[in-house]
Parts: sequence; structure tokens; C-alpha cells
Amino acid sequence: MTRSVAVVIPAYNEAGTVADVVRVGLTLTPEVVVASDGSADDTAAVARGAGAQVVELTRNVGKGPALYAALEAARAEYVVMLDADLTGLTTGHLHTLLQPVLTGGLDMSIGVFEGGGFVTDWGNKLTPHLSGQRACRRDWLLAVPHLAEERWPEPAITAHLKETGARWDYVELPQVAQVVKEKKRGFWQGATARTRMYADLLTYRVRKKR
Repeated sequence: MTRSVAVVIPAYNEAGTVADVVRVGLTLTPEVVVASDGSADDTAAVARGAGAQVVELTRNVGKGPALYAALEAARAEYVVMLDADLTGLTTGHLHTLLQPVLTGGLDMSIGVFEGGGFVTDWGNKLTPHLSGQRACRRDWLLAVPHLAEERWPEPAITAHLKETGARWDYVELPQVAQVVKEKKRGFWQGATARTRMYADLLTYRVRKKR
């Protein structure tokens, strides 16, 4: 890459998948930053062992604060934001996210899954604006209001895109998927976590108007 790029990965209890995501990130850039969001497992150690710079939050405060911590630790001009539970990720997917931004065509690209699996494809296509796979300038993302306060930062990012008139679009990430919460935590605990996540995500506007 001729311009400085960092990969930032907020992670909470993702010891089983974070190393693979880190290794793909390192094929793009040596600056891969994982923020472990108060993980109770070996996420931090596994990410560090895979070659990432690791920021460890002392307690679980949410994806937004973890993302902000990773962005502050990074130094590159551009960032690729990735979830820590991805499967099927390749260097080509990272280039797909980055190129529209590096060439000046977009201010932000947002990745949506295609062909990675029914559950994650369906969820991603139903609410593509909630995707955690993105590329943009680091300073733009750091300037998103409430980013460090929101447990789930995607609605705050979407609101800032609209408020600033930024140019953005979706790009397809073929064969990429996520390990669903029900598989990671067991059905009932995973389903409860998913319900809470969507409730928090979808009530962002209401909460900010109070």
C-alpha cells in the first residue's frame, strides 16, 4: 500500500477466530490493532500471538469504546474496521473495501456478505447499514459523535455519514461470514445477546433525541 493503512478490530471473547482475522489483516499492513473489550477468555493473548498490537480494556464496555481505543492506538491515515468473528476473509476482501476510499471515489465503503452462509447473509442484507466491515479515513471515524459511548457504534457512524454528506456505498464480500452468537454462546444465551444487540442498535435515534 502506498498510503498508510491500519486494520482495527474490536473484540469481545473471540479467542477462537481473532487470530485468523489478524493474520489476514497483516497481509495488508503491519499495523493491525485489536482492542479486547474486557474479554474473559484468551482473546488478547491470542491476538498478540498472531502479531497484532493489542489494547486491553479492563471491563466490557461495548464495541464503540473498543473501536475508539483501537483507533486512538493506530497511527495510519486510513483504517479498515473488521469484526473479530469473521470466517472466509481474504486479502482480496480488504482490497475490495479499501480501493474505493483510496482512489477518492468514496469516503466510506461498507462490506456486505454474499455467499458466506444463509444466516449471516440474510442478517447482513436485511440491515446492511449495521455491518462492522468498513474502510475510511481514521480521523473521520474518530470524529463520529458518541462513538466512544455507544455499545454498538454502527448507528452513530451512519448518522454521521448523513450529517456530513459523506459519499458511501456498499461493496460485496463474497464467501465471508460471521460465527453467529448462538453458536458461540449456546442457543438461548446467544439469542438473548442478539435480541439485546438489535434493540440497542435500532433504538439509537430515539435515545439520542431524549
